[in-house]
Amino acid sequence: MRVMVFFDLPVITSANRKDYRDFHTYLIKSGFLMMQESVYCRMLINPTAEKSVVDIIRRNKPPDGIVQVLTVTEKQFSHMEYICG
Repeated sequence: MRVMVFFDLPVITSANRKDYRDFHTYLIKSGFLMMQESVYCRMLINPTAEKSVVDIIRRNKPPDGIVQVLTVTEKQFSHMEYICG
């Protein structure tokens, strides 16, 4: 299964920018890969690992902005279409 994280964080003040950088760094160090700007994805073994990862994301979420988490199966993820150009 895959956990996808979508986020929209403010970058108006220097504190906002620091929160953004810290959250971005947390995602990268936690094994998430960037799919596009503000969309990150990580593969997990089972639902127990998914619950753990989502709980940790909740604890590391910046105080401002929106963070959304979507869990999909590997089969659903493999049906994603990439449309370019």
